[in-house]
Parts: sequence; C-alpha cells; structure tokens
Amino acid sequence: MKLTKITKPEPEIFKVHPVKKNCIFKDGQWWWIGDSTGRVRRMEPLIERNRERMYVGGKYISKSHPLYKPGTYKDFSSVAFSSLEGYENSTEGYVYIISNPAWDGWHKVGMAIDAWDRLRVFQTSSPFRDFQLEYCKYFKDRKSAELEVHGLLRLLHTPRKGEWFQSPVEQLKKHIQSIKGEEHGSIDVST
Repeated sequence: MKLTKITKPEPEIFKVHPVKKNCIFKDGQWWWIGDSTGRVRRMEPLIERNRERMYVGGKYISKSHPLYKPGTYKDFSSVAFSSLEGYENSTEGYVYIISNPAWDGWHKVGMAIDAWDRLRVFQTSSPFRDFQLEYCKYFKDRKSAELEVHGLLRLLHTPRKGEWFQSPVEQLKKHIQSIKGEEHGSIDVST
C-alpha cells in the first residue's frame, strides 16, 4: 500500500498589520478580525470612531467623565496639562531637593515648573505630610540642568535609586549651585 501525502491548498497570503495583531490587509484596505467571533470589519470606520474616544493608561474613558478629551494619554495629569498651552514645550523651572524623614539621608533631586507645587503632589502620598522642600534653583532649561546634576552625581558614584540620592543636603546644594544658566537667584528654603 502506497501512502500519499494530502496537502491543503495554500491560503491566500495577507499582509499582517505591524501593530494590531488581529488586522489584515486584503482587497486594498485594512480589515479587523473579531477575537472570538471571527467577524471581519473594515478598519477605517473603527479608526474614525476611536478618534472621538479617550484612553488613559490603555483604558477607555467615557464621554461623561469630567476630564473627557479625545486622545490617548499616559495618565490623568497629562490630560489636565495637555490643555495648558505651551506646558509641554516649557523648559524653564526649578531643580529641587526634597526630603522625607522616613528615608534618612536620602533626597530626591528632580525638576518641575513649580517646586512648591511638586512638593504638594508629594505630600498626598504621605499620611504625615512630612516631605520638605530643602532647596530649589531656577533655570531657563530645567531639564538640561537636572540631567547635568544627575550626571555629576553619577560620576561621583553617589548611591541612588532613580532620582533619590543618598547624600547630605549641603553636598547636593553645592552640586546644583555649580550648574550655570540660572535666570533668578537660588532659593534656600531650609532656613
């Protein structure tokens, strides 16, 4: 008895969407294939409908939400600030040092348009409201100044966890003060 190999006819070859896993390109347009149903729908109307939807952190937000604004956002703070004209492009602001007695010897070296507002944000994460703004200095380009300070602290092998550094406040102040480019004088809020 001779065995014959049975072969299935080759399926029609489709282009697969580079991002969306259940999308194919057929007949000159993109099609979406339903997950469980296998229903096939054109992508164009789905894309149009999504332009009017809001997603925050990958989750759909209904139009009845008080901060509703069509688009895709990382978190709600980016939704709120996206409506402020020029916020994203603003470069000026402060490089600051924030401390908390719960982490003795550790200090956050960060940047913000408003250092006092950033302190208020930190206070919401502590039931004791015990974060302190130790020092801040104004720069025309806060992002570059912060990068420069972080780079300097890395070169000095200062122990760190993200933007938290294990170093005395006075030493951190000296490093921030050594950065050129401030428009206003520095503000020592610890005294």
